[in-house]
Amino acid sequence: MGNSHAAPHLDKLDMKEHRFVDKAAYLKELESLQEQVMHVQQAYWHSKRRAILVFEGWDAAGKGGAIRRLTETLDPRGAHVWPIAAPLPQEQGRHYLWRFWQRLPEPGTFAIFDRSWYGRVLVERVEGFAKPSEWQRAYDEINEFERLLIDDGVRIVKLFLHISEDEQRRRFRERLHNPYKRWKLTSEDLRNRARRPQYELATNQMFDRTHTKHAPWHLIPADAKWYARVEVLRQVVARLSEGVDISPPTLDEAFLREAETLLG
Repeated sequence: MGNSHAAPHLDKLDMKEHRFVDKAAYLKELESLQEQVMHVQQAYWHSKRRAILVFEGWDAAGKGGAIRRLTETLDPRGAHVWPIAAPLPQEQGRHYLWRFWQRLPEPGTFAIFDRSWYGRVLVERVEGFAKPSEWQRAYDEINEFERLLIDDGVRIVKLFLHISEDEQRRRFRERLHNPYKRWKLTSEDLRNRARRPQYELATNQMFDRTHTKHAPWHLIPADAKWYARVEVLRQVVARLSEGVDISPPTLDEAFLREAETLLG
């Protein structure tokens, strides 16, 4: 599965020209896209298709807010959000992909990963939780993992929310001084911020090695939360609709006649 085109890079992303004129314009497009993603989910449900949505990005980049807007109109029976943290004791000592196998989507459903198997080549690499030999071979392991899922009919959408260092500092300070958001800020977040250059290097190498034809990365400028939320929805709708008939299924004529007889 070779690269379809040049991989995205953090330093090549335009972070400036992404603002909505006003909140009304944002809400109008958000509502339209939420309706579209609901129709996509219904099409996947009826045709028993499966989809995986991968969210990666900086701490405080808005992954949680984007996932909330994505799932607001979805049927919860057909979409499961998996927040991924450090492996549990029973998951440690197994292959790092094992716990993700347990969370793959059932037919007709979406699996949404708030962080993912890419932790192997990001936080585990930078923080030293994985040996160099382990994270270096992980690129090929991840590509093969995604390839076999795609060959089995799963659609994969990979999104990375990118915020500038200044915007991250502003959001961290907002969390620190807001008692209702303070729980979101951890010492781990601050430690990760101190290693931002190492994370930038790891992220760009991740793009270079895992941006493939059938599972490309979509790099989203997220300094403006409104823009990032609708762009996430745009990408999800576009990728999941590609080559898929999302019109509602036709009604069985015999059932229609029976229903009209019984209901009048």
